[in-house]
Amino acid sequence: MPDPAPDHAGHRSRLRTRLLADPDGLLDHELIEYLLALALPRRDTKPIAYALLREFGGIGGLLVADPAAIAKIDGVGDTAVAAIRIAAAAATRMLKGGIADRPVLANWQALLDYLRADMVHHAVERFRVLHLNTRNMLIRDEVMSVGTVDQAAVHVREVIGAALRYGSAAIILVHNHPSGDPSPSRADIDITRLIAAAGKPMGIAVHDHLIMGTSGHMSLRAQGLI
Repeated sequence: MPDPAPDHAGHRSRLRTRLLADPDGLLDHELIEYLLALALPRRDTKPIAYALLREFGGIGGLLVADPAAIAKIDGVGDTAVAAIRIAAAAATRMLKGGIADRPVLANWQALLDYLRADMVHHAVERFRVLHLNTRNMLIRDEVMSVGTVDQAAVHVREVIGAALRYGSAAIILVHNHPSGDPSPSRADIDITRLIAAAGKPMGIAVHDHLIMGTSGHMSLRAQGLI
């Protein structure tokens, strides 16, 4: 006689029905619960979903979390980590598609959506450079530095050197503030101006420096700081 279906099978079936009918109607823990159910079909994944969201501060923090940190949660193995990483990669790739093969400056909202999803939930600062060609098309998206909760070391020579290697006509600087407040610091303003000054004689323009936070974003160009 086959083993009886686990008690959570009916709940999972109802989640699937709701997901197919109205995915926006599912709560964050239900989305993660069902995602994990695909990787852990014989486990009750609700408590694992709650534990993950609690540990990483929500679904955004979970999707950008380090795989090794995710794996430390009780009940999470390699297959579950892979499922979470697939979801994160798919979401990021979809948003990045909004800025691929078209001028970035003409698709500013798509750029902000991509950067918000990929940056604001990180627990440490990450400094990245978007390299553009003469048509303002994205040719390279490179994380230059990963730092601490309040700073990421950035060196002018490394930013300009990378722009020269890639043949960039312009760059957009981006970093996140884990505190959530995107207001620029004095150091943010100073490094932006140093990079802009170093790039100018080489024909490399700094279009902007965007600071991303959970409460919004700040454009140093819009603030008149470049």
